[in-house]
Amino acid sequence: MWAYILKRLLLMIPTLCGIVLVTFIVLQLVPGGPVERMIAQLRTGTRAGEGGAAGFAVQGDQRQRTAIQQEQIEYFQKLYGFDQPLHVQLGTWMIRLFTFDFGESYYRHTQVVDLVIDKLPVSISLGAWSFLITYLACIPLGIRKAVRHGSRFDALTSMLILVGYSIPGFVLGIFLIVLFGGGSFWSVFPLRGLTSDGFAELTWWRQILDYLWHLVLPLTCEVIGSFAVLTLLTKNSFLDEIHRQYVQTARAKGLSPRRVLFKHVFRNAIIPIILGFPSSFLALFFTGSLLIETLFSLDGLGLLSYEAIISRDYPVVMATLFVFSLLALVGNLLSDLSLMLVDPRISFESAPR
Repeated sequence: MWAYILKRLLLMIPTLCGIVLVTFIVLQLVPGGPVERMIAQLRTGTRAGEGGAAGFAVQGDQRQRTAIQQEQIEYFQKLYGFDQPLHVQLGTWMIRLFTFDFGESYYRHTQVVDLVIDKLPVSISLGAWSFLITYLACIPLGIRKAVRHGSRFDALTSMLILVGYSIPGFVLGIFLIVLFGGGSFWSVFPLRGLTSDGFAELTWWRQILDYLWHLVLPLTCEVIGSFAVLTLLTKNSFLDEIHRQYVQTARAKGLSPRRVLFKHVFRNAIIPIILGFPSSFLALFFTGSLLIETLFSLDGLGLLSYEAIISRDYPVVMATLFVFSLLALVGNLLSDLSLMLVDPRISFESAPR
């Protein structure tokens, strides 16, 4: 097993290199880089300090401000490292990313690591609660649907979760805002941030209630679409196992339906669900939904990544994509290892080389 783990870890290196290479090429092809944006800001009279061009103040009238000299353009190119050949720039990015030295944001004047850490509370809050609610609700519901396959309960719940799956999260968010957020009907739930003003002055139990109250609407939008996939996956997996021959044999021996379900069926049927468990866990924790964060004024990683792409903030774009790709690869590895723990028939040592 350790040889397999080492092999997978080594394979991550060329995979990450390929991701960085493709991202670098795409960024070079996209028009309107940081230098062009800086020049546009100078021409419109934007203060140089706001765009990361410390040392150049825009003075004089509009005619003077639009007279951008060639030496200033060269300064920006040198400042961002664009004066170097492309292969040197790519090599620099490779070294920085693999050493987790993500550098400083072009426009926020803050280390990228500090930016990510600052946005993590929002993404972790949404991800952790979405993960717990989804798995704690969908797995029992899927098992119940499999046991009562073809009943009214099965048909009704299938209809409800498929309707929820067909509604985009941001559309549901707008509907909830209009209905419960003071849009046109009731003002029940808050619409901004994770806490209210004066949160620090509240007692500890009121702080918990305030925090959970702020999460109701965004969490509803986050989890409603994922119910269908996991619930139906659970149902179909258990339904397949229930009709296997060993289940019929166990029932013929006089075992109770509950004992057959949880002692024999559960262990085999849960394997496909466990297979995607680590990846879903990491994805929900460290990625955000841009539209949900925008609707409910939640400043998380999804909004950070989107703003970085729009503003051509290359360090943030490269760093977030690299970290998310690394987490995805680690999640896939953990999925394989967890599958081995659940199913002892799987052995990496016996795999062909």
